[in-house]
Formats: sequence, structure tokens, C-alpha cells
Amino acid sequence: MSLPAAFHEIAKRVNNWGRWGQDDEIGTLNLVTDEVVRDAVATVRTGHRVPLAVDLEQDGVQTGMIPGRVNPLHVMVQINQELFGPGTVATSDDAVTLGLQAGTHWDALTHVSHSGRIYNGRPAATITPHGRSEFSGIHTARHLVSRGVLLDVAAAKGLDRLPGDHAVTPEDLDEAADFGGVTVRPGDIVLVRTGQMQLYAAGDRHGYAFPSPGLSIRTPEWFHARDVAAVANDTLTFEIFPPEIEDLWLPVHALDLVEMGMLQGQNWNLESLSTACAQERRYAFLLSAMPEPFVGATGTPVAPVAVL
Repeated sequence: MSLPAAFHEIAKRVNNWGRWGQDDEIGTLNLVTDEVVRDAVATVRTGHRVPLAVDLEQDGVQTGMIPGRVNPLHVMVQINQELFGPGTVATSDDAVTLGLQAGTHWDALTHVSHSGRIYNGRPAATITPHGRSEFSGIHTARHLVSRGVLLDVAAAKGLDRLPGDHAVTPEDLDEAADFGGVTVRPGDIVLVRTGQMQLYAAGDRHGYAFPSPGLSIRTPEWFHARDVAAVANDTLTFEIFPPEIEDLWLPVHALDLVEMGMLQGQNWNLESLSTACAQERRYAFLLSAMPEPFVGATGTPVAPVAVL
């Protein structure tokens, strides 16, 4: 089934191809300027740090729904081994195999394609088994520190968690911004809380995955209008799942990553941040969310920290 005309109409309105030049590989991260970072640092008042990553463990968020996206397989390769002879200092080493999008992660701009293209109009065929992503691999996003803004959609509605069939709309984002007393600015990293992470924390991995609230196909235009640098939320699929339009799978991924060139993140634990922001009565903070520079990768684990 081809993508509908309504999708292509939105794609034209949010398209950033060529905006930062034909050679650009990082998209909206160009909006995170030195001035934006200086302003982000100025939001720090108490120094309170809130970690936003889920634990990387074998019984993690992945349920097998996505083939090959395995939770971490962690093995010890040395245990108290005296490498330089008896009585010398002993070392322990370990190794991990995991899907790069298994836990809390960023999607690279190459994570999805549509109509044979990736961001900036490059051919999707530039992603190959051995060459990996020739362009816009996650390693091109060398640093990501900016002002973070929590849009606590669930709390703004007086809910602990949005229903599984709730598509987060631009109106919901406006409501959450008003609730938090924040104005989203160019270069911001927006974190959208649905409360879905509560299911995973309670041990319901399958309930966490499906059905799931998430972003509506209407939200990319909201982010584009505000020049948002990146968006992350607290769900497995980022957008509402099952999709709000029957048989239209991952349209928000395609609009954000391919058309806009905007990084998006999933499986972010925003529960403690929601509590901290409510206690301090402010919803903007310094956010460090550095991608791991896996060369040519279509995503990466991340351990974000919000600093209030």
C-alpha cells in the first residue's frame, strides 16, 4: 500500500531538505547553536540531576515484536584474572550484544526511509550490510546538549497515564506547555510524557508495548513550526500504536526523520523527571543526551540526564 496523499501533503510542509545545504547530515541538530547551549546552561538552578534511561538488562523492554532487536546479552569474558602472573592485579571484563534501539535510545536519521529516500533526498540504497549508513549515521550527531522541555501531557490532563488509544495531538502539546508554563524555543529538545513507562516499571512488558499512546501524525508540523531540535518520549513505538490511520505504519517516524531530519528517541523514563518538575514548578532544564558514536549505525543507546 502506497503512502496516502495526506501524508505527502504534510511531508511537503515539514520538509527541510537543502535547508542547511545539500551536504548536511545532521538536520535539526543545526539548530543547537552555541547561544542555545549557553541559554540552556542558564536554566540550571539547583543542580538536581535526574537520569532518564531504563536499565540495560536481558529482561528489558523488547518483547520480540521487532525481529533482531534483542535486549542486552551480557557475558563475563574475564573474572578476577591475574593477567601478569600470580599475585598481580586481577581484572574482570565483560561484553554485550544488543540491539542499538533496544533500550533508551536515539533513532538516527537513517532509521527509516520512504519512497526510496532518506533525509536530504539521499537514496535509501546508501544503507548497505557492510557499508552501513553511508550518510547521517548516528556518529554524525557528535554532541547533543541543549535546553530540554518536558511536555507532561498526562499530568496536564490530570492523569497518571494516557489511555492506550490516545494519539497525542498538537492541542495536547499546547495544553502541556501551558501546564508547565513553558514556551518551546528553536533548538529545544522536547520530551513528551504519556505515563506509559509506568506499565514497564510494573513488570508489564507486553502492556507497555501494545496498545500504546503516542504522537499523532499531526505533531510533526507542530515541532517544525517551533524549530525543535529533537523529540523523545516514554513509549516503545514513539507514535501511537496501532496507528491512528489504518494500515499507515510509522508515518511520524518518516516525517520526523526523513522529511524534517529530526532525531527522535524512545523508551525514555520520564517518571522521576515529572515528579521533579512538579516539585520545582518548572519544566525547562539542561539536558545532556549524547549519542554513542557507532559509525554508520541507525540508532544508539543513550543515558540522558536532566539537570535542574
